[in-house]
Amino acid sequence: MTTAPATDPTAERRVVALAAAGTLITLVAFTAPLATLGATGDAVGAGVEGRTWILSSMSIGLTAALLPAGAVADDLGRRRTFVLGLLVQALTAIVCVVAPTTLVFVLARVAQGVGGAATVAASLGMIAHVVPAGPRRAAASGVWGAALGGGIAAGPLLAAAGDRWLRWWAVYVVLAVAAVVVGVLATRLVAESRTHAPRGLDLAGGTLLAGGVSALLAALVEGRRDPTAPTVLALAALAILLLVGFVVVERTSRAPMLDLALLRHPPFLAATVGGLANGAGPIALMAFLGIFSEQALGVTPLAAALLLLCWSGTSIVFSLLARRLPASWSGRHQLAAGLAVVGVGLLMLGWLSTSSGSGRLVPGLLVAGVASGVLNAALGREAVASVPDGRGSMGSGANNTARYLGSAVGVTVVAVVVAAHGSTPADLVAGWNTAVLVVAGFAFAGAVVVALARPRRASTMQGGTPSTR
Repeated sequence: MTTAPATDPTAERRVVALAAAGTLITLVAFTAPLATLGATGDAVGAGVEGRTWILSSMSIGLTAALLPAGAVADDLGRRRTFVLGLLVQALTAIVCVVAPTTLVFVLARVAQGVGGAATVAASLGMIAHVVPAGPRRAAASGVWGAALGGGIAAGPLLAAAGDRWLRWWAVYVVLAVAAVVVGVLATRLVAESRTHAPRGLDLAGGTLLAGGVSALLAALVEGRRDPTAPTVLALAALAILLLVGFVVVERTSRAPMLDLALLRHPPFLAATVGGLANGAGPIALMAFLGIFSEQALGVTPLAAALLLLCWSGTSIVFSLLARRLPASWSGRHQLAAGLAVVGVGLLMLGWLSTSSGSGRLVPGLLVAGVASGVLNAALGREAVASVPDGRGSMGSGANNTARYLGSAVGVTVVAVVVAAHGSTPADLVAGWNTAVLVVAGFAFAGAVVVALARPRRASTMQGGTPSTR
């Protein structure tokens, strides 16, 4: 479990506020294209395939770099990594504004994801360093989880509002300015921190992981149109090869980026599976909600963003309230219960017909939002509590890697399932109803695995690896 040195309350509040602000900026950037895909695609000359890459490109950089960024932050400095990530996000946002082609825009979004990975991974490490475990850590994790939900809510709204009153690129200008401001404040107000036992940079492991995850996500993006295409199969084979190489390197390295023995540590396993199921379940379905509600239910982009707010806005409130849950409810209990209730909320989004109005989705979105808020707070806390002391950013990177990898897999499954039914509004509704059952199944399966990941008797962490006494 990660412990924190004694700090004054003002310093704690500054770190939590800035860490949350950086996470908020990253999630706004991540979700912004959902509301302006048409205008953005027209501006950079993107066809159907190009627009798919516009939606997915940031997730590739984000997912591929989260774990390496967390390991770097712990060893070389969490504040330094956090600020550098914000600087990369600011620069790439400006490139997005002036991008002349789809390729330039997509590459800028991939790099923006790398910057976001550094920001998000370091943010939880900064919190874990200054906020002691217990009620204060729970409250801080709630604020961080609220920022996660806030970014998901604000991204489409800001993008839609900017496109309506100015142009599609307005949100990227706002993001660039906000990233610079938060970076400057962090440099001045946050003390540098790093682990007391550096492990050294695992360049081979980091390269293999980033390459393998990138190839896997590229295969998932391309596979939405034709899962059996030669390009998809080649990318999948490359991903398997690189990820197997990563496992081999980590098993034989004296200082691995990710100690694979952690996967035998029940709290780490529960947090990782919880993140994976959260991504493959609610996050994946909500990423498709805007497109579905516009094409099948006939709502405007702004109305679709407001519909998403029912879920994400509710999650913000309940992330902040999660600290009031009884102390007897362990992190594992909160994760399992949160995933189970999310599954119920997702099921409530199904059984639609072509005559269903968008209001029919609101009850399910609210139920899923309540559970997602508890999940986000618990995942933020368990990500750093389930790893050895001083490795909080690595824990954050591993957990968020699972979250966004699950999201990429889930979005692909939803897209393929919906597309298999056809393209008319009736077909889209039928596909949505099937996809709801699939993603709810992901959430319920995650809840079962987390519930079964019971800590071993007198389990502890020794020498950076889990052990049982």
